[in-house]
Amino acid sequence: MSDRVAIVAGAGGPLGRAAAVKLAAAGFTVVGIDRNEDGLRELPEGIHQMPGDPTDPAVPKELVGRVAAEVGTPAVLVNTIGAFVPGDALSATPDELRLMVDVNAGTALWLTQAVAPHMRERGSGAIVHVSARPAAEPTAGIAAYSLSKAALSHLVRVLDLELRPQGIRVNAVAPQLIDTPKNQTLFPADVMAHSVTPEAIAELIVFLASDTAAPVSGAILPAYGA
Repeated sequence: MSDRVAIVAGAGGPLGRAAAVKLAAAGFTVVGIDRNEDGLRELPEGIHQMPGDPTDPAVPKELVGRVAAEVGTPAVLVNTIGAFVPGDALSATPDELRLMVDVNAGTALWLTQAVAPHMRERGSGAIVHVSARPAAEPTAGIAAYSLSKAALSHLVRVLDLELRPQGIRVNAVAPQLIDTPKNQTLFPADVMAHSVTPEAIAELIVFLASDTAAPVSGAILPAYGA
């Protein structure tokens, strides 16, 4: 077991699972957290499973504390949790906007708040969130989602300014479309032809978490595909 502990939030989903597997292959001791316990059970042997709902603001601090106590002080946080609701700006509802912001931006903030004190104590850390292309390039028909991802990208840059002096790097990857079973039901085949596999995105996540990316902080790394 490595003393480099990586937490992967959303490890019960396709991208989180791919990130957890690749981080383990890169030599990290990996802890997958997710409210999806069935998804966590699909993780390979050797990857720790810790059920819990990181979208609940009261939960991340307790989960990260358990990781630190039972596995080791986290060196890496990867947050792959996200939600998607289509809809144009004029039809967006308060509930939809609240859900998008709470899940896509709020979860990133609560997880970062939970892990930063542990990373500060060890003197270093790397945090990687998952934004999206519409955060930077407005796209019609997904207004609430775009707003929430734009908030997440801005949060990454704010966290970089606040945490980099403490030795903690904060970055994000920004896919356009990930090839997942759910997305295959939402988008036509010609659109999915330009999607990127979870494994390809996970490779970028591992890079940002690694010492090779030590000079990189505050970056939103495009992963738009073909």
